[in-house]
Amino acid sequence: MQDKDALNELYSTLISKRQQVAQHAGFENYRDYKFAELGRFDYTKEDCFQFHESVKQYIRPLVDLINENKRKKLGLNELRPWDTDAEAEGTEPLRPFKTGTELLEKTVTCFTNLRPFFGDCLRTMKAMDRLDLESRKGKAPGGYNCPLAETGAPFIFMNAAGQMSDVTTMVHEGGHAVQSFLTHPLELSAFKEYPMEIAEVASMAMELFSMDHWDVFFDKEKDLKRAKEQQLERVISIFPWIATIDKFQHWVYENPQHTIKERAKKWMETLQEFSSPVIDWTGLEEYRKYSWQKQLHLFEAPFYYIEYGIAQLGAIGLWMQYKQNKETALDNYTAALSLGGTRTLPELYQAAGLQFNFSGDYIKKLMDFLRSEMEKLL
Repeated sequence: MQDKDALNELYSTLISKRQQVAQHAGFENYRDYKFAELGRFDYTKEDCFQFHESVKQYIRPLVDLINENKRKKLGLNELRPWDTDAEAEGTEPLRPFKTGTELLEKTVTCFTNLRPFFGDCLRTMKAMDRLDLESRKGKAPGGYNCPLAETGAPFIFMNAAGQMSDVTTMVHEGGHAVQSFLTHPLELSAFKEYPMEIAEVASMAMELFSMDHWDVFFDKEKDLKRAKEQQLERVISIFPWIATIDKFQHWVYENPQHTIKERAKKWMETLQEFSSPVIDWTGLEEYRKYSWQKQLHLFEAPFYYIEYGIAQLGAIGLWMQYKQNKETALDNYTAALSLGGTRTLPELYQAAGLQFNFSGDYIKKLMDFLRSEMEKLL
């Protein structure tokens, strides 16, 4: 809050300069310019608007259900924002592993049980010393998979500290690693530059596929169920925020002459559209007016964010296939990832047996499936 005015001024300056760039390049506004610059030829602003509406209509109610269940579990009359990550009093944290070595060993077993080739990818990386998993003093934060062109065996960097979120990170980056191996035989390096909307399907789908074998991390059934429940909550709950940030950006650049006051008003309108009414924000209204400022993408990478929402839909679609026929889903997954960036997004999704579709009907189908899977865990 102490920097809110400086951040507002910075954003206004960026909007002005970006609008100028767009007009010099012959575009009416920066949004249209940015879509062209990003090579976003497979979906349009109208598709984004459809995504926003579908999230509001069919995903937000599921988030409301998650929050209502959490409120009851915690025994609260009102669920406050800081309660959403809380556990009932006396609940011990999940402890799926102790060391980076144990995390790797268990993930290799998990991946091998899913499909032997996936486990082989991690074994190759281990043999080539391509893993830096444990947190330590002075180490940079974050986690990523870095493809390495010559050998095709990538490098995974992360900061594991024995938490459940570390397991999610490991299997997520492991999914990226599998795609690095699968695309290595492609003839041109440029073919291995695949768009985010399919790259994140590789990692997000692996999070969901691997849940069937998370028993390697947990001895107790109740801990395993809790881990799966947390994973599904995380998958569902991110959608409304993605839609909020994306919809806000469209307005910002369609109306580049707006004032800071108009911006705050529009942000609050957009935020309310996608926020769960189950959460009580009383007394925090002033903070909420500036909550967009925490999203670094708005400043540094405009219009880069909806990709995660699109990919998450793809991952859910693959998991739905997996629940119907495991081998077919894994075949579709590897077939699509092997294509790298040699096809359009709709063609890559088609290769994975998926629809590249943001319609309400399609998203409702995915959410009905997720709801049924969540109910099995409750």
